[in-house]
Amino acid sequence: MTAIKTLHILNKSPDHPRAAKCLEMVSEEDGLLLIGSGVLFLAAAKLPDAGKLFALSPDADARGLGHLTGNASAVDFNGMVALSLQAQRVISW
Repeated sequence: MTAIKTLHILNKSPDHPRAAKCLEMVSEEDGLLLIGSGVLFLAAAKLPDAGKLFALSPDADARGLGHLTGNASAVDFNGMVALSLQAQRVISW
Protein backbone atom coordinates (compact mmCIF):
# COMPACT_ATOMS: atom_id res chain seq x y z
CA MET A 1 0.00 0.00 0.00
CA THR A 2 1.07 3.53 -0.67
CA ALA A 3 1.33 6.14 2.06
CA ILE A 4 -1.81 7.98 3.05
CA LYS A 5 -1.59 11.61 4.12
CA THR A 6 -4.89 11.68 6.03
CA LEU A 7 -7.18 8.75 6.74
CA HIS A 8 -10.77 9.95 6.99
CA ILE A 9 -12.89 7.44 8.92
CA LEU A 10 -16.54 8.05 8.09
CA ASN A 11 -19.29 6.40 10.15
CA LYS A 12 -22.14 8.70 9.13
CA SER A 13 -24.91 7.85 6.66
CA PRO A 14 -25.07 9.64 3.28
CA ASP A 15 -27.74 12.08 4.49
CA HIS A 16 -25.79 13.28 7.54
CA PRO A 17 -24.30 16.82 7.30
CA ARG A 18 -20.89 15.71 8.59
CA ALA A 19 -20.71 13.11 5.84
CA ALA A 20 -20.94 15.81 3.18
CA LYS A 21 -18.24 17.85 4.94
CA CYS A 22 -15.99 14.78 5.12
CA LEU A 23 -16.32 14.11 1.39
CA GLU A 24 -15.43 17.74 0.66
CA MET A 25 -12.19 17.35 2.63
CA VAL A 26 -10.86 14.15 0.99
CA SER A 27 -7.94 14.87 -1.34
CA GLU A 28 -6.02 12.73 -3.82
CA GLU A 29 -3.37 11.94 -1.16
CA ASP A 30 -5.95 10.81 1.40
CA GLY A 31 -7.79 7.63 2.22
CA LEU A 32 -11.47 7.29 3.06
CA LEU A 33 -12.50 4.39 5.28
CA LEU A 34 -16.23 3.73 5.48
CA ILE A 35 -17.40 2.10 8.72
CA GLY A 36 -20.76 1.69 10.44
CA SER A 37 -23.49 3.58 8.58
CA GLY A 38 -20.81 5.07 6.33
CA VAL A 39 -20.78 1.87 4.25
CA LEU A 40 -24.22 2.93 2.97
CA PHE A 41 -22.31 5.25 0.62
CA LEU A 42 -21.42 2.13 -1.36
CA ALA A 43 -25.09 1.80 -2.34
CA ALA A 44 -25.73 5.55 -2.67
CA ALA A 45 -23.04 6.07 -5.35
CA LYS A 46 -22.12 9.48 -3.91
CA LEU A 47 -18.42 8.84 -3.34
CA PRO A 48 -15.60 11.17 -4.37
CA ASP A 49 -13.14 10.17 -7.09
CA ALA A 50 -10.24 11.53 -5.03
CA GLY A 51 -8.29 9.47 -2.56
CA LYS A 52 -8.21 5.77 -1.83
CA LEU A 53 -11.49 4.18 -0.78
CA PHE A 54 -11.86 1.39 1.80
CA ALA A 55 -14.85 -0.19 3.52
CA LEU A 56 -14.87 -2.22 6.71
CA SER A 57 -16.04 -5.62 5.50
CA PRO A 58 -17.96 -6.70 8.65
CA ASP A 59 -20.03 -3.48 8.46
CA ALA A 60 -20.63 -3.87 4.72
CA ASP A 61 -21.65 -7.51 5.21
CA ALA A 62 -24.03 -6.60 8.06
CA ARG A 63 -25.84 -4.17 5.75
CA GLY A 64 -26.03 -6.53 2.78
CA LEU A 65 -23.26 -4.73 0.89
CA GLY A 66 -20.64 -7.46 1.09
CA HIS A 67 -19.96 -7.38 -2.65
CA LEU A 68 -17.97 -4.15 -3.03
CA THR A 69 -18.08 -2.46 -6.40
CA GLY A 70 -16.13 0.34 -8.01
CA ASN A 71 -12.87 1.46 -6.50
CA ALA A 72 -13.63 0.38 -2.90
CA SER A 73 -11.33 -2.12 -1.22
CA ALA A 74 -12.59 -4.28 1.63
CA VAL A 75 -10.61 -4.29 4.88
CA ASP A 76 -11.09 -6.23 8.08
CA PHE A 77 -10.32 -4.93 11.58
CA ASN A 78 -6.61 -5.70 11.20
CA GLY A 79 -6.62 -3.80 7.92
CA MET A 80 -8.28 -0.85 9.63
CA VAL A 81 -5.50 -0.76 12.20
CA ALA A 82 -2.87 -1.02 9.45
CA LEU A 83 -4.42 1.90 7.56
CA SER A 84 -4.47 3.98 10.74
CA LEU A 85 -0.79 3.28 11.36
CA GLN A 86 0.11 4.03 7.76
CA ALA A 87 -1.58 7.44 7.71
CA GLN A 88 0.17 10.62 8.84
CA ARG A 89 -3.04 11.64 10.60
CA VAL A 90 -6.50 10.19 11.20
CA ILE A 91 -9.78 12.10 11.34
CA SER A 92 -13.01 10.44 12.49
CA TRP A 93 -16.26 11.83 11.18
